[in-house]
Amino acid sequence: MTSQKRRSIIGALATAPLWTAGSSAWAQGAPTSLKISHQFPGGTINEGDFRDRLTRMFAEGVAKRTNGSLKFEIYPGSSLMKVNAQFSAMRKGALDLSLVPLNYAGGEVPETNIGLMPGLVTSYAQGSAWKNAEVGKELARILAEKGILIVSWIWQAGGVASRSKPIIDPADAKGMKVRGGSREMDLILKEAGAAVVTLPSNEIYAAMQTGAMDAAMTSSTSFISFRLEEVAKALTTGRDKAYWYMFEPLMISKAVFEKLSKDQQAAIMAVGAEMEQFALKAAQTDDVAVAAVYQKAGAKVVDLNAATVKKWQDIARATAWKDFAARNASCANLLKLAEKLL
Repeated sequence: MTSQKRRSIIGALATAPLWTAGSSAWAQGAPTSLKISHQFPGGTINEGDFRDRLTRMFAEGVAKRTNGSLKFEIYPGSSLMKVNAQFSAMRKGALDLSLVPLNYAGGEVPETNIGLMPGLVTSYAQGSAWKNAEVGKELARILAEKGILIVSWIWQAGGVASRSKPIIDPADAKGMKVRGGSREMDLILKEAGAAVVTLPSNEIYAAMQTGAMDAAMTSSTSFISFRLEEVAKALTTGRDKAYWYMFEPLMISKAVFEKLSKDQQAAIMAVGAEMEQFALKAAQTDDVAVAAVYQKAGAKVVDLNAATVKKWQDIARATAWKDFAARNASCANLLKLAEKLL
């Protein structure tokens, strides 16, 4: 895969208005086009950011399984709407589907912050177990109550890119301006003595380039897709061990989903589940690939060991976990259920 192909960004694919057809049209099986929005660089079904590729594979799979009664338009790079507007738009039925870090909705639905809770998920196996465990079923129930259905359960390991020294131990973050990516990540960074910077992952490059931010935590895939090796001199990877994993599901508006035929609904959920194995393998591949990308660019690449992970996890228990559990009874229950998988 060439660097140019890996980073190609396609423009907006279509300009038709959002779906407005009535339920009678769905019942008659009229060909319908749904829109999928995400913040990541666009590519093709075979090349580029795996999250964009997944949406294209999903779209192709569902279209085939429904004999063309469902088709999809993919809008990468926040070309349809701003990142932080997607969750709310899905709840209202104004956006059909989105692949977005769940914790971005934390200001609207506090429970979603569990999707980027430091120290709570420490392996892909543990994250993958959520779907069929009590914590996953409860999280899905809460989201459904808010108007959102999970189509594909996707987890990604996270690391840290820095403009100067690598951030390994908590003490390394002291005095630095760091992007954590969630309220809970920010809490552990503050406890470590860092100043936190809040912005979505597609804005990290500019902030690091200008010096407005010293370091950023994000997924391995985003480290590659957003070309952060161009502005970073150090990378702490998640290829062996990591103290945080991000839940980044493909989701659909419940209002839109319920207007589909039973066969269309079944196709969406079946293909969505099939995408999860692809996502797992792709995320793990990028955990390794990112190290090579940064080494080639001349950055210092380091990994974490179990002792270091525990240091971060201990801080998380005393700060982020405690804060999350205090938000409301629902958050406290979710945390308790998640801890059963540790």
